[in-house]
Amino acid sequence: MKQQANMIRAGQVIEHEGRRWTVLKQQIITPGKGGAFIQVEMRDLKTGNKTNERWRTADTVERLTTEEKEYTYSYTDGTNLVLMDPETFDQAMIPVELLGDAAAFLQDNMAVTVDLVEGDPVAIHLPATVVLEIVEADPVVKGQTAASSYKPARLSNGVKTSVPPFIETGEKIVVRTEDASYVERARG
Repeated sequence: MKQQANMIRAGQVIEHEGRRWTVLKQQIITPGKGGAFIQVEMRDLKTGNKTNERWRTADTVERLTTEEKEYTYSYTDGTNLVLMDPETFDQAMIPVELLGDAAAFLQDNMAVTVDLVEGDPVAIHLPATVVLEIVEADPVVKGQTAASSYKPARLSNGVKTSVPPFIETGEKIVVRTEDASYVERARG
């Protein structure tokens, strides 16, 4: 379906010059003179190559309809994720690069959502938050006020994050999968 270029959003899949692209980032730029345009960073679904494209805001682009399907993460096999359809128990192999840095947050039997275009996977979405253990956290410096900034810490999946001063090594915390940011202490 056609849509105006200024309606492009991250996560959408568009067709451009006979190829399918997933939109990574978009930004509307208004120069000092002349009309506004939209700059889009996108990745070719077949080759994985990234490119930047510019359109005038009134231009139209072909947006492809995506279908969402729920899967359960089983394991990673080289460069592919092995996902299981919870209804049919069929296994699907999906390239791990569709997840990017978020792959570190995959956990056994995690429910994931896969966006498909005509049966081809174009994106994978993890749950918004996961619970992970702190394996390394800087000690609190005496006299440091509670209002001071967060301290660095390392999660059990190897990802670095920042946590409030009261969080210590061994504690479990809730973390956002999109940016590895601290949400709260895990309950239970």
